[in-house]
Amino acid sequence: MRLRNSLVAAAGALLITLAVPTSAQAATGDFLYKVGPGVPSGLADPRSRECINLFGATEDHPAFAPENFTTSTATVFLDFDCDGDTYYVMNPGKKLGNRLKLRSVIFS
Repeated sequence: MRLRNSLVAAAGALLITLAVPTSAQAATGDFLYKVGPGVPSGLADPRSRECINLFGATEDHPAFAPENFTTSTATVFLDFDCDGDTYYVMNPGKKLGNRLKLRSVIFS
């Protein structure tokens, strides 16, 4: 009898765990970059698995000098909407120089 009660309780706990929605995942930390003539900008705790077009980046003047101080890998793209063949994968803690141009990013 006790074993059956224990199994019912365990099954109930499992069902409750599965029924609770998970929160949206985010990369913890800051992703920094520069726009225009070198104006610092950035993202704080950006959402994971969601393409982010960088504020301040334009068709004529892309963002540059990215620094990934998040806990996730960042893939930066030259084009908006994480599109195109020109991209670079940045591990956490990675800093890149002024020569790398970007307009969008997605975090793992």
